[in-house]
Amino acid sequence: MNLDKAKKRIAKQVKKGFNGYPKITLMYFGSSKDCATEVAVQFTLSEGDSAQEERFACETEIRNNELIQTTLLKIIERAKVNSVIEVEGVTVL
Repeated sequence: MNLDKAKKRIAKQVKKGFNGYPKITLMYFGSSKDCATEVAVQFTLSEGDSAQEERFACETEIRNNELIQTTLLKIIERAKVNSVIEVEGVTVL
């Protein structure tokens, strides 16, 4: 899948906001605020449940990595979640 197409489809899900559970939360991490090299995907089935987390990493900007963005989109689509939340910015490790 095309990088731009994957990013747009993820952004569309994020724009819908919180619509209940199950939900996926995306958090980006990196060595600086300008470059995310890791993403954490947290899946929460219902309120009060603990989140299941999967992390992906690469050596370059992960938000511009076609394979990672396509994988995130597939996870979102296959989990059939009601909400996709993206934490703003990059958390410095």
